[in-house]
Amino acid sequence: MEYIFSVLVENKPGVLARISQLFSARGYNITSLTVGETDDPTISRMTIVVDGDEKIMDQVKKQLNKLIDVVKVVDLTSLPQIERELLLIKVNADKKMRSEIIEIAEIFRAKIVDVSDSDVTLEATGQKDKIDALIKLLKGYKIKELARTGRSCLPRSE
Repeated sequence: MEYIFSVLVENKPGVLARISQLFSARGYNITSLTVGETDDPTISRMTIVVDGDEKIMDQVKKQLNKLIDVVKVVDLTSLPQIERELLLIKVNADKKMRSEIIEIAEIFRAKIVDVSDSDVTLEATGQKDKIDALIKLLKGYKIKELARTGRSCLPRSE
């Protein structure tokens, strides 16, 4: 099962390494990880997505809470949440294909952020499924480069 943790941590060197070590020591691969400062520059938010079983993830959550640099841990797995990813994708696009790629970009509400004689670079944000679907469609045009963030999540307001 996929688990999503939102972890507020002190913004200090080495915190990311200690937290990722906690998962790898148990043999779990982090499938998505985003980290960034919050409105308070001394605190960062980590969104960690990992596959695992419930018993082990409960242990991991408890151990995360014990780490000295961890301020707060929220398991977002079963909570209503807002989730987004960012994708930058450079696609082969000669003049004939460019209009097709622009149409695809419009359907997915992606932005064209760079154009050259031979390629187009798009920026898209959305849920994981949307990003996956856009990549799948653009594979037919030969993807030159792709950069994808991990998921960023916040619990929905009540």
